[in-house]
Amino acid sequence: MADELNDVFSPKSGRIRSLGGARAKSYINRVLHEVSAIGKGSFKTGNSSPAFTGSRIGRGNDALRHRRAGYSFGPSYRRVVIKTRIVKFNGADNGTRAVGAHLRYIQRDGVTKDNEAGELYNANHDDADSKEFLKRSEGDRHQFRFIVSPEDAVELEDLKPFVRDLMEGMEKDLGTRLDWVAVDHFNTEHPHTHIVLRGKDDLGKDLVIARDYITHGMRQRASELLSLELGPQSIREVADKFQRQVGQDRFNDLDRQLIRDAESGVVETSIRPKTPVDRFKHAMRMGRLRHLERQGLAQEIGNGDWQLSPKMEATLRRAGERGDIMKTMHRGMKQAGIDAGASEYTIYDPRDERAKIITGRIIDRGLHDELNDGHYIMVDAEDGRIHHIALNPKQDMDDLPMAAIVEVHPASIKLKPSDRTIIEIARTNDGIYSPDSHAEHDPSASSEFVQAHVRRLEALRRMNVVHRFADGSWEIPDNFAELIANQQKATGRFPGEINTLSSFSLESQIKADGATWLDRRLLSQKPITMRNSRFGETVRIAQQARQNYLIEQGLAEEGNGSIRYRRNLLNTLQQRELQTSGNRIANESKMTFVQTSDGERFEGVYRQSVHLASGKFAIVEKSKEFTLVPWRRTLEHQRGKSVSGVMRGATASFDFTKKRGVGIG
Repeated sequence: MADELNDVFSPKSGRIRSLGGARAKSYINRVLHEVSAIGKGSFKTGNSSPAFTGSRIGRGNDALRHRRAGYSFGPSYRRVVIKTRIVKFNGADNGTRAVGAHLRYIQRDGVTKDNEAGELYNANHDDADSKEFLKRSEGDRHQFRFIVSPEDAVELEDLKPFVRDLMEGMEKDLGTRLDWVAVDHFNTEHPHTHIVLRGKDDLGKDLVIARDYITHGMRQRASELLSLELGPQSIREVADKFQRQVGQDRFNDLDRQLIRDAESGVVETSIRPKTPVDRFKHAMRMGRLRHLERQGLAQEIGNGDWQLSPKMEATLRRAGERGDIMKTMHRGMKQAGIDAGASEYTIYDPRDERAKIITGRIIDRGLHDELNDGHYIMVDAEDGRIHHIALNPKQDMDDLPMAAIVEVHPASIKLKPSDRTIIEIARTNDGIYSPDSHAEHDPSASSEFVQAHVRRLEALRRMNVVHRFADGSWEIPDNFAELIANQQKATGRFPGEINTLSSFSLESQIKADGATWLDRRLLSQKPITMRNSRFGETVRIAQQARQNYLIEQGLAEEGNGSIRYRRNLLNTLQQRELQTSGNRIANESKMTFVQTSDGERFEGVYRQSVHLASGKFAIVEKSKEFTLVPWRRTLEHQRGKSVSGVMRGATASFDFTKKRGVGIG
């Protein structure tokens, strides 16, 4: 018998596998992989409980369970939309700066009913002190930010009592006093409130709120309060809202109900309703399905069954966002006094070969994502169109003032550091990533760091980039990087990158001392082709006026039908402006200005930047003196630190390396 077994079994050499960690697990894990891969779900015994998600950890879960047991929310309750963001801080200074920046955003001009700056308030005062709140927030590990938007907010005379009642109710649900401030906004068609809540409870410990409460409990509490304030919705109000939703090109409550009713993406409509209410609901569902059919998002497959497109929700959400952008553009053009046809304004698309790289001036700017402080700008460009460009929240808006001249080009596609780590681990693990394999790959990685990679994979799973197995591991495809790049191109929230050509308006450049963008255009051997449009005509007029000014200043002369400019005109203008600006700063700071010549070395502490007609410059101080050198983005990491470098014409070469040696303190 032993001989027969030896004949059947023959060893085959292969790759040496690790005997520990994620790859040395029991045979059952391999079975779980295969079962999950073929869509059978995970193995569960008859008495097994649902998978642990952590959504009930924290304060508020008990209150939510009791509230659900008491009653259910019906159509008569008024709806309140609540968006939530939990911001984690990496340090006291970083947290304070982030909180301060967000408070400035939500208190900006033009958000009140009188188009004035927002008013910060809290539970007890209508004029809360932002500095005191910042001081209390020092050292906080995290912070909660909410946008609360009652559906019928226009019927409320004042949002403050509603918000205070909401926060008082949350204190009861969470079992702790809450430290918060808020600002009401009336600058959109839907009045809403920004609430900033510290991540500390009344004992000074980290405030942890159950995810289920944030998702459901807070919204239910707000819906109750609004319904008590305005009364339950009447049958007519509910009917009107559903009728408006039938033809909407955005994701709405009717769509949510269709998705809930669908089994494997199929909605049954063959059952005929008997009561008037059910007949009305049926009519609304059929009307919505017919509208979705015209949009290519639903198809009747017979016997009263409808197949919903798997892309329905994503497509409708994008359509809703586009509609919101169009409203923003109409409002911005109206404020700028521009009357443009439908073909003259668009959302910037880097795939549009006609406008892959555009140059123009900013005619409007604002927030497109108030929860994440994401800005947008509207650019009247040389192609004759007005472009809406969503900006990354990391964009420094000080570089993009109104009327600034900018160049927009497609955003570069970059992998996140977490993506590179996932690729590296999967490459050495047969295309599989798991928390255990990550810990084995990098023993110094904390559990929180590993979970950040898992959250990244969850986001990519929703984009159909990766597949999750039942045991919590992930299949990473060979073309992982390519799939991410394609997703970023197709659904990128920030499609364009901005290069500020001049912070000065065209009108300000005409008689400016420095080397302006207009000067560079006048001297350019390959000038930008300008269409006979708003921006193109304005540039032509400004260029002519700048030429006349240069002639008056003796920096150019006209003869034989052409203009001759003085040699080294740009350098002459820049040095003139640096001297003037340096003297002005010297008078204000009581320091001595020293101009740095081409090829000369400079060193000192980088303090801040200034915008001049010649560009953006850095103030570098040394003892009682300072100089102005061309600014570079990498300098911002050295603010308040010693820097050195050499002037190279119109630019500067910086050296940030630390030098060791004997020095005199």
